[in-house]
Amino acid sequence: MKLGVRSFFLLKRYSIIMKIIIAGAHAIGTHLARLLSRSKEEITLIDESEERLASIGSDCDLLTMLGKPTSLKILRDAGVDDADLFIAVTPVESTNITASILAKNLGAKRTVARVDNPEYMEPQAQEFFKNLGISKLIYPEMLAAVDINNGLKMSWVRQRWDVHEGALVMLGIKLREGCEILNEPLKNISGPNDPYHVVAIKRGRETIIPGGNDELKLYDLAYFMTTRNYIPYIRKIVGKEHYVDVKNVMIMGGGRTAVRAVKKMPEYMDVKIIEKDENRCEYLNDILDENNTLIIHGDGRDIPLLTEEGIRSTQAFVALTGNAETNILACLTAKRMGVRKTVAAVENVDYVSMAESLDIGTIINKKMIAASYIYQMMLDADVMNVRFLMSANADVAEFIAKEGSKVTKKPVKDLGMPIGVTIGGLVRGNEGMLVSGNTQIEAGDSVMVFCHNINMKKIEKYFI
Repeated sequence: MKLGVRSFFLLKRYSIIMKIIIAGAHAIGTHLARLLSRSKEEITLIDESEERLASIGSDCDLLTMLGKPTSLKILRDAGVDDADLFIAVTPVESTNITASILAKNLGAKRTVARVDNPEYMEPQAQEFFKNLGISKLIYPEMLAAVDINNGLKMSWVRQRWDVHEGALVMLGIKLREGCEILNEPLKNISGPNDPYHVVAIKRGRETIIPGGNDELKLYDLAYFMTTRNYIPYIRKIVGKEHYVDVKNVMIMGGGRTAVRAVKKMPEYMDVKIIEKDENRCEYLNDILDENNTLIIHGDGRDIPLLTEEGIRSTQAFVALTGNAETNILACLTAKRMGVRKTVAAVENVDYVSMAESLDIGTIINKKMIAASYIYQMMLDADVMNVRFLMSANADVAEFIAKEGSKVTKKPVKDLGMPIGVTIGGLVRGNEGMLVSGNTQIEAGDSVMVFCHNINMKKIEKYFI
């Protein structure tokens, strides 16, 4: 057993300790193990490689077990019979599926399996696997692709999150010269009758859950909650109307995330993928034949190649290689060549702050995305979605208010929510509504809660 430290991300100790078993000490598995163990949950990490288990480090309070996650003996020795959650995130899809089915049948309450077949994410397929004993399937590359496309659809937005198909929309926007709502107390520019709320602000290394007296400053990353109809209004007041909408996209790296992103892109977008591996190029040509995509064999860091392929007339550049440094440098190069919208995959968490300080643009981290998705399964409340706002080091969750729950008994201003928590909006029926202090939440409402440095388990008690 190793000695743990406290984490600033997602979780802190709460009264009920969960027993969680993670199969696979690879990128996502070790990341999850670190995060969850630091919250003082009871974590067991299973892997076939002694070297990978040893690399988890001495800063994590968890048990490691050497063996195959599909072994009945290993699963029983890990205590799967009374596990609250079993997470299979090895690189091998069939291993994850088999291990999760076995774990469920041996007694695990809930199971999660990582897959890489997009067909398995269809509703009918998910229902089939649920009947076999897999509570949730997770495809990190597909989740990342959704985030990439949400960013590309709006060139002036760093991060976008749609709730109930756009009934409510969260927009993360970098504030620059031309923003007309700077240096004014929020109570003067965003009252109860205004069509937006500022729910979080990232200023340098500081994250602010704002009150009425806080102000927006130049170069803040501000998170707005609004409804779909008022997106053009938000664009106007932040001074982004001159940003050209993305129609041409250049992607460096033709991995699974790139494929899933292209498959989900709107038809009006023209896409070029630059890939170093010739065999991979042939594969991409085959599977993306029906998409409006040009495959180029070459190095995305080659400036003459970028120039030849029209980088100076491209509205968006997306760097999705497996190397964070390469992606960051490529985005910087693209910006110097006139590309306004850049997206970088940065899987090394240590590089995220550096990428933000260099003003890279949108940052994609599959481990963080997967962690947010899995975390919602740890909550007892009815939670539709959990997202980690990586740039702001904050969380946003979509809670469903239950009949008789604490949140339905008083107006929002009288609920006594902890410092660092704000309610940004709710969906009632299919209608999105912004929330003020006088709002009365009703049973069945889908409520957007933002929190910074607060354990979400402290929030869920208001909704159950």
